[in-house]
Amino acid sequence: MQNNQPPEYAITTKSLSIFYGGFAAVTDVNLNIGHGQITAIIGPSGCGKSTLLRAFNRMNDFVPTSYVTGEALLHGQNLYGANIDPVEVRRKIGMVFQKPNPFPKSIYENIAWGARINGFKGNMDELVEQSLRNAALWDEVKDKLKKSAYELSGGQQQRLCIARTIAIQPEIILMDEPASALDPISTLRIEELMQELKKNYTIIIVTHNMQQAARVSDYTAMMMIDDSRSGTVIEFDETKKIFTRPSDKRTEDYVTGRFG
Repeated sequence: MQNNQPPEYAITTKSLSIFYGGFAAVTDVNLNIGHGQITAIIGPSGCGKSTLLRAFNRMNDFVPTSYVTGEALLHGQNLYGANIDPVEVRRKIGMVFQKPNPFPKSIYENIAWGARINGFKGNMDELVEQSLRNAALWDEVKDKLKKSAYELSGGQQQRLCIARTIAIQPEIILMDEPASALDPISTLRIEELMQELKKNYTIIIVTHNMQQAARVSDYTAMMMIDDSRSGTVIEFDETKKIFTRPSDKRTEDYVTGRFG
């Protein structure tokens, strides 16, 4: 397929709207998300942040009544095109969830299993080690790889889930409030890890934590609910500008804590 997407963008959306039955949960989103950057999606509860994030790797497909209009483009291809395999989309665009969700398997198998079912034919020991190193977890678990992932702390489990995502070698990593269930020290480690990961991956993060968005992201998309209860992006710009000189008064009110 002809590549008509500007190469500097990892994902481009064009008038993307997401529906659940007759309800428009998110409407008319137009974004250009850059390669090798961390983009934060912020906004008050219920404005569609997670719904938008899940649209990027078609996780909303699991809701039977959901459908989209408009386009979400990866390499110029609409992720919702007729010939696109959603499983392949999820291989290229991995996801880390709000609460750590390791498999009920060993630490080793948490990494190896996903890679195996995705057809990995290389040296599995090397892949497991490299994935754990990239997730800043190797030194803590290298002597207990055969132990259950459930024996790890919450912060370690979340880094294991990041390692599991890295192991299938995606281009983009989606993170839905990845530190909201963690203590402050574990949160800091996840934030530091994100800065390392963006050297090799594009990261899109949903967060309720304004300080976190300001600390870790390069660009920020501000979402708001309109009069019909649909969420939409009202402002998208460099994070520094969003937090210091936003163009929209609603953004200023939200990031300064006047509401939300």
